Amino acid sequence: MQITPASETSILVPIDFSEQSLIALGQSYNLAKLTKSKLVLLHVLTEKSDKDIKNLLEKRAEKVRLEAGVQVEVMIEKGNIFKKILEVSNKINPLFIVIGFSASLGFDKILGYNPFRLVRESNFPIITIRGKQHNNGCNTILLPLDLTKETREKVGKAIEIAKLFGSTIKVLSVFSSKQRSLENKLISYSHQVRNFIKEKGVTCTIKTIEGDDICGIVLDYAAKNDADLIMIMTKEELSLKEIFIGTTAQKLLNLSTIPVLSIRPIQRKDTTAFASPY
Repeated sequence: MQITPASETSILVPIDFSEQSLIALGQSYNLAKLTKSKLVLLHVLTEKSDKDIKNLLEKRAEKVRLEAGVQVEVMIEKGNIFKKILEVSNKINPLFIVIGFSASLGFDKILGYNPFRLVRESNFPIITIRGKQHNNGCNTILLPLDLTKETREKVGKAIEIAKLFGSTIKVLSVFSSKQRSLENKLISYSHQVRNFIKEKGVTCTIKTIEGDDICGIVLDYAAKNDADLIMIMTKEELSLKEIFIGTTAQKLLNLSTIPVLSIRPIQRKDTTAFASPY
């Protein structure tokens, strides 16, 4: 899905009025303005929902209209939170889903289900917000890459977002000691990706690191380089080499205080717009 700014596009923000969901809402402002999208505030009723939830949502929507200067719509649904987010997103086809998760809870305990399943099954890009403090813009995008075709889809999406925010893309290739034979391919591929990104008018750097704690390396590199967004891929069927789609992706979602953008790969034969490293 291309990021095409248009008045009819939307960004879905599930909101339960917890601190983290309000932080996520605030993070959606710039994205909505830059893509000329309306914000859709979704509340799924639970036992903890306020009795006057409709009034609270309308007041919040008006506050957002004044603060962000964008269109805002509110929705109230009944049912399982996890399922409703997916159902609503499939109805409104948002450019993004922006959702806050509590930093004090494990990723397998929030929402009553495993939220990684929500991220994995979503047909739309999801930005998960766990940290408390974030920049208003997006100056630096961290793009972890391996050699799988699916992860290459991140490149095009990263370029689109970088052009919206005027970001620099930092490509990071990580290989374990067991994958040392792939080092030359990763280095060659990283150079191809950098050249492709630069041809699109976006500033890009590359780095290749060896280590077995892939998640730790990515998070450490992101922190040291003041990354504002980490991009990963998710999908249901995994192979052992898909390190940024499977368990590593889940760890990143669970541990990162930097916003993470998860994209589900498109099912197609060729996912690249540039030469294959193979």
